[in-house]
Amino acid sequence: MFIYGATQAILTLSNILKKMFKITKNKLAVSFLSVLLAMFVLSNLSLGADHASQKVRSETSLEKTPPLSFTLNQAVDHALANNPDLQIAIERISQAEAQLGVALSAFYPQITARASYEHSNNPAQVFSMILSQRDFNANSIQDINNPGYRQNFRPEIIGRLSLFRGGQDYHQSKAAELGIDAAEFERSSVRNALIEAVTTSYYTYLAALEAQKVARDSIAAITSELNQTTLRYEAGTALKSDVLSLEVKLAETQDTEIRATNSIELSKTSIANLLGLSGHQAFTILSPTSILTKPKPMGSFSELLETALLERPEIKAAAKQVKIIEHQLKIEQGAYLPKVDAFVSYGQNSQHPGFSGQRDNVFAGVAVEMNLFSGFNTKQRINVTERKLAEVRETERKTKLAIEQEVKISFLKLEEALARLRVTEASVRAADEAFRLVNEERRAGMVTVTRYIESEVAKNKAQSNSIAAHYDALNAETTLKKAIGDWR
Repeated sequence: MFIYGATQAILTLSNILKKMFKITKNKLAVSFLSVLLAMFVLSNLSLGADHASQKVRSETSLEKTPPLSFTLNQAVDHALANNPDLQIAIERISQAEAQLGVALSAFYPQITARASYEHSNNPAQVFSMILSQRDFNANSIQDINNPGYRQNFRPEIIGRLSLFRGGQDYHQSKAAELGIDAAEFERSSVRNALIEAVTTSYYTYLAALEAQKVARDSIAAITSELNQTTLRYEAGTALKSDVLSLEVKLAETQDTEIRATNSIELSKTSIANLLGLSGHQAFTILSPTSILTKPKPMGSFSELLETALLERPEIKAAAKQVKIIEHQLKIEQGAYLPKVDAFVSYGQNSQHPGFSGQRDNVFAGVAVEMNLFSGFNTKQRINVTERKLAEVRETERKTKLAIEQEVKISFLKLEEALARLRVTEASVRAADEAFRLVNEERRAGMVTVTRYIESEVAKNKAQSNSIAAHYDALNAETTLKKAIGDWR
C-alpha cells in the first residue's frame, strides 16, 4: 500500500517537473529537484509506515492484556496492596522507625574530622603556634613583640560523647518507640476502614445489578402487555385509559432502570478508587458463585462495645499518643538539669601541610553545662507541652465516645436491616401469591389489565425490596465488624 502511494506520488512529481522543464529548459535543475522530492516523499511514507506498525503493535499488546476481574476477596487483597491511603500509612511507619534511629544516635559518640589553616602576626597567636608546633627555643622570645607572620596547619579528629542530658535522650528514644506503635495502629485503622469500604462498595454494586435486572424484567413484561393492550384498543376491545396506565407504568420502570444503571457505574467508580486503579483501566466485578448467606446477630451491644474498646486500633493509637506527649513533657523538664559531655581531640600543628607523629597532640576533657536562666523559654516550653498533653487526653476520651456511638449505630442498623429482611421476605411470598391469583382472575376476565399490571409491579417491587434488604443487611454487618475492629 505504501509502495503504491509512493509510486503515484513520484509519477505526479515527475509530470510537474516535466512541465517545469519545458518552461525553464534547465535539465540539471529539474533532475536535481526530482531526486530531492522523491527522497522526501519516500522518507515521509516510510515514517508513516513505522507509525502505523507501532500503532498496530500497541493495539495488539492491549488486546493481549487480559482485563482485570475481582471477586470480593480478590478486591480486598488488591486494595490492601495498592490503595494509596494504606501505602501512606506504611510509609509513616518507616518514618517512625527512622525517627527512632535518630533518637538512638544520641547514645553513640559523635566523631568529626576537621582541618584548619591560620595566618597571623598577633604576638599571642604566633607564640601559641610556636608552642603547638613544638618549635619553641631560646631565640623564639628575642623579639616577642614583633614576631612577624606565621602560619599554622591543623588536621584533627574530634570525638564527643553525651554522658548525661537530664534524661532527655532516654525519653526521646522512648517517645520514638511509641511513635512506631502509634503508626502501626494507624495503619491498622486504615486497613480496617479500607476493607469495610471495599466490601460495602462490592455489595452495593451487586445490589444495583439485581435492581437493574428486576427493572429490565418489569420493562419487558409491561412492554409486552402494552403492545397487546394497544392492539386490543385498536380493535375496540380495550379502553384508552388502560393503554395510558401501562405507558405511565413503563415510564416509571424505565426511570428505575436508569437509576440502577447509574448506581452500577458509581459503585464501579468507588471500587476503582479504593483499589488504586486509574480511571481508564477496565475491570469487572465477579458475582459470588454461591448464594450469599444471611447475616445474623453478632451478640449483645455490651459485648460488642467491650470488644471494640479492647480491639479498635484508634483507641490504642490515641493511648500511645498520650504516652508520647508524657515523654515529651519529661524531655522539656530535663532542660532544668545539667548536661555532661566528654570530648577528645587528636591532631597536629605545623607550618606546612602533612602529618608528623612528632608534632601531634591530644586534648581531652569533660564539660558540665547548666542553663541558669533562659528568659523563661524552658518554662514556656513546658507549659506548651502540658497543654498538648491535656489535648491528647481529651482526644483519647473523644475517640472512645465516638467509637461507642459508632458501635451503637452499627448495632441498631444491623437489627433494623435484619428486621426489614424478614419483612421483605414475607412480602415477596405474599406478592407472589397475589400475582398468581390475579393472573388466574385475569384469564377468567374478572380483573382489568391495570389491576394485573399493578400486581406484577408489586411482585417485582417486593423482590427488589427483598434484594436491597439482603444487601443492606450485609452492609450493616460489614459496618459493625469495622466498628468493633474485627478486620484490624
